[in-house]
Amino acid sequence: MKYTLLAKDKNSDARCGVLTTDHGNIETPIFMPVGTVGTVKAVHARELKEDIKAQIILGNTYHLYLRPGTEVLEEAGGLHKFNSWDRPILTDSGGFQVFSLGDCRKITEEGVVFRSHIDGSKHLFTPENVMDIQRKIGADIIMAFDECPPGQSEYGYAKNSLELTQRWLERCVKRFDSTEPLYGYHQSLFPIVQGCTFRDLREKAAEHAVALDREGYAIGGLAVGEEAEVMYEMIQVVNRILPQDKPRYLMGVGTPENILEAISLGVDMFDCVMPTRTGRNGMLFTTEGVINIKNKKWEKDFSRIDPAGLSFVDNDYSKAYLRHLIKADEILGLQICSIHNLSFYLWLVREARKHILEGDFVTWKESTIKKVTRRL
Repeated sequence: MKYTLLAKDKNSDARCGVLTTDHGNIETPIFMPVGTVGTVKAVHARELKEDIKAQIILGNTYHLYLRPGTEVLEEAGGLHKFNSWDRPILTDSGGFQVFSLGDCRKITEEGVVFRSHIDGSKHLFTPENVMDIQRKIGADIIMAFDECPPGQSEYGYAKNSLELTQRWLERCVKRFDSTEPLYGYHQSLFPIVQGCTFRDLREKAAEHAVALDREGYAIGGLAVGEEAEVMYEMIQVVNRILPQDKPRYLMGVGTPENILEAISLGVDMFDCVMPTRTGRNGMLFTTEGVINIKNKKWEKDFSRIDPAGLSFVDNDYSKAYLRHLIKADEILGLQICSIHNLSFYLWLVREARKHILEGDFVTWKESTIKKVTRRL
């Protein structure tokens, strides 16, 4: 995998580049739709490619390990062939999902023992077998196994958690470097920089990750309840240390405003369930502002969903029709909202890239945030 830096904004740390993988190029900044169980909910691969213009999607190790299981994925030839997606895939290690299980998991030096949310069966994730599982899934970009401490952790807990994550990271690297891809294409391992909201821990984590010399780096453990300004401060702390010639991935973030602000701080890659999850609840992000399509004001609004026509659904359907579908609990409504919101997010990062190249990113960012965050 290769990252080529093409341009940097003169008034911020925003940058754009190209990430080259064996499954195709990724133009950064990029938003990655979340396909937790091997599919982006309610969206076909053809729609992702041809209409939404997604360049890379995510899968989740925890969910894919439980269903359909690595045996099925291996026999299929990896997730790309199993779900008919021929572009790059990144897999989250499952750490966040495992640690979200609360009383259903136990953390030890070896790894995490947990019970499946599906049937209660008992399983063990270690840094080593999580690398093996992701090799079998066949992701182009593999995430290290880390502990995800609660966002408001006390310093002592956060410090101990980070030290465990660093020991696990070294084990991930050792296992990854001693194994080979299974399906004939290159795979990359990204460390995850943790440290909660403590500057010294974030610096320590970033320096440790950089010393391991990987092809890219992720920033985890943010957007979990802290103030937005604190999140931006932590991103800035980490990005001052991460190398300029490697991609930076901010995990699980976020709102359109979060994404644009993080781009201005030098982040290249994003993922979040927000566009699809909020879409299934009737919230639309548009170029004019945010719409709650359930509101009565849209009942007789026969204008198209977004005047910018970001997707075929914007041109084919009206706000009134979409409101009817959502109010009637018709599954097509969920599909339309998901496709539109993902199209908006991919449009947003394409526009950011365009304005970085044109040299007016900060001015564009400030006016765009005001426009797309207003309630309609």
